[in-house]
Amino acid sequence: MPFFKMNKQLIFAGLMIVFIINHGYSQTILNKQNIQNTLNEAFNKFKDVKEGKNADYIKELANVDPNIFGIALVTAEGAIYTKGDITSMVSIQSISKVFTMAKVIEQEGSQFLEDKIGVNATGLPFNSIVAIEMHKGDKINPLVNPGAIATTSLIRGNDSIAKWKEIQKIQSDFAGRELSLNRPVYISEAGDNLRNQAIAHLLLAYNRIYFDPVQATDLYTKQCALNVNVKDLATMAATLANGGVNPVTKNKVVSQTTVMYTLPVMATAGLYDNSGIWLFNSGLPAKSGVGGGILAVCPGKFGIAVISPPLDNSGNSLKAQKVIQYVVEKLKANPYWIEPK
Repeated sequence: MPFFKMNKQLIFAGLMIVFIINHGYSQTILNKQNIQNTLNEAFNKFKDVKEGKNADYIKELANVDPNIFGIALVTAEGAIYTKGDITSMVSIQSISKVFTMAKVIEQEGSQFLEDKIGVNATGLPFNSIVAIEMHKGDKINPLVNPGAIATTSLIRGNDSIAKWKEIQKIQSDFAGRELSLNRPVYISEAGDNLRNQAIAHLLLAYNRIYFDPVQATDLYTKQCALNVNVKDLATMAATLANGGVNPVTKNKVVSQTTVMYTLPVMATAGLYDNSGIWLFNSGLPAKSGVGGGILAVCPGKFGIAVISPPLDNSGNSLKAQKVIQYVVEKLKANPYWIEPK
């Protein structure tokens, strides 16, 4: 047998062995029964946790049932696993920031986002005005309010109606179904968003908002009021985990490149002031919302989400954090968990 041909066969055989070992290990951990059992265990372990409280600075959120508790995991292949309440809707809130950011990256490129918004964590609260003043509107972040409002202003469209259609569509494409507006939450937030309006006008003073500040704030408020259930959130996370292709609908939503630049921002700024602690304990890019949801992405494997409205002092669902960290540990899904050779 010619050496070149034999060498090719040996290389191919070696690669297949590595694939089988790694794939076999992954399948052993991420098989159907193990995933469902883990979700069941997590639900039972944390269902009676009563700590935390609903957000109340948005009046409608204080009225949401604090007992809603649902878990969903969607694999990169499109398999769906659930436990608990998967039908109750909550407003998506700040989780929406991820997908509007992804749309801007998809439309304009990652450098555009870095130049126009910034991607560093601010080190200050999510609605900080001080952060804007410190950097004169520069070096903000798409996952905190100033950067999110500015990011919303960058969505293409000649007017707010056209921009809203784009925003609603990208959120819906990630979820795999058309998401609708929670009008009571929207009205409640729109009537009490003076701080966000002030943020938008301050950004305008530094030329760091790119559409009418009042309308940009309204668009941001509206996107935060989209209704989702826990399966929607898990599907949105799984679309990122699957390189931008929705694993349930099989539709390409964004490119692999867009996902590559979206996940690091989630890792550094996804859980408000506790982003570092979250990454330290889970290793997964994630995003929370004060409506009670958290989604997390295990790249190439799955997206997971939990809805439980009571929050900790940083504005993150207390029960959701516990559940996801438990599931990640049990499934050995932390990307930094490395098996020695």
